[in-house]
Amino acid sequence: MEYAIKGAGELLNLPELEDASETVALQDVFFAYNEKSGDALQGINLKMPQGSFTALVGPSGGGKSTVARLIARFWDARDGGIFIGGVDIRKIPLPQLSGIVSFVTQDNFLFNCSLLENVRLGKPGASDEEVFEAAKAAQCEEFVGRLENGWNTGAGEAGGRLSGGERQRIAIARAILKNAPILILDEAMAFTDPENECRLQQSIGVLAKGKTLLVIAHRLSTIQNADRIVLLKDGRIDDTGTQPDLLERSDLYRELWRAHIGAKAWTAGKTADGGSKNV
Repeated sequence: MEYAIKGAGELLNLPELEDASETVALQDVFFAYNEKSGDALQGINLKMPQGSFTALVGPSGGGKSTVARLIARFWDARDGGIFIGGVDIRKIPLPQLSGIVSFVTQDNFLFNCSLLENVRLGKPGASDEEVFEAAKAAQCEEFVGRLENGWNTGAGEAGGRLSGGERQRIAIARAILKNAPILILDEAMAFTDPENECRLQQSIGVLAKGKTLLVIAHRLSTIQNADRIVLLKDGRIDDTGTQPDLLERSDLYRELWRAHIGAKAWTAGKTADGGSKNV
C-alpha cells in the first residue's frame, strides 16, 4: 500500500476558491494511520448540512476524532473524499480551509505568550475590545481576574500555567473570536467543571448559531439535542438518528446513555470536601 505525500508548495499553490458553503460531506471514506494498522475508518458516508448540529458518539477507538481531524485536513483520507460546499477539501488552499474550519479539542495548545495574545490568535487583527468580548463569552473573566497580571499573564510552556479547564476556555474564546463557519468541538468541555459547564454550553450555543457544528462528546447530555447523532463503532457508522430514535432502537446507545447518567449521579453525589455520598 502506498501513501502519496504532496509537497508543501503544491498544497499552498492550489487555486483560490471563490466560494465554499458550509455543508460538509464524507463519501465512502477509508483511513488507516499506517500500512500495518487496520482501517480506522471503513467506508464512512456522512452529510452535515449547512447550519446543522451533528454529534459523533460511540466507544473509545471507534473513529470519532479521526473523522474530525480528516475534515480539518490534519491528514488525508486513503480512499473516498471529503467535501465542503461540494468541493474536495484537497482542492481548497490550506490557508482558506483553516479560515473555514475552527477546531477546539480536549487538549488545546497554548503558546508561551500572554493570555491576551493567545486569544487574539483566532483573529490576529482583532482589537483588545474584541478579544475581551470573546473571552467574556467563553467565561474566561472569572479566572483571569484572579491572576496578578491579568490578561498580561504568560500562559507558560504549552499553557502549563493554567488548568485543563482554563486552557479550554481560552481555546473556546479563540474560536469565538475566529468566528469560522464550520465549528468542530472534539471533547471541548472534557475538563470543564460542572459549575461552568452550563455557562459554556450557552456560550457555545451563541457561537454555533448559524454554523455547521460537529461535536464529539462522551458527556451525552451535551449533545442530546443534536439534529443528528451518529453512532460510530470500530470505524463504521453503527446507527444515526435523534436521541429519542437511538434510545428506542440502539442497544449500544442505551448502554452509553445509562453509563453517562450513572457517572452524572456519582458526580452529583460528591461532597464539597472531595468525598462521595452513596448514590
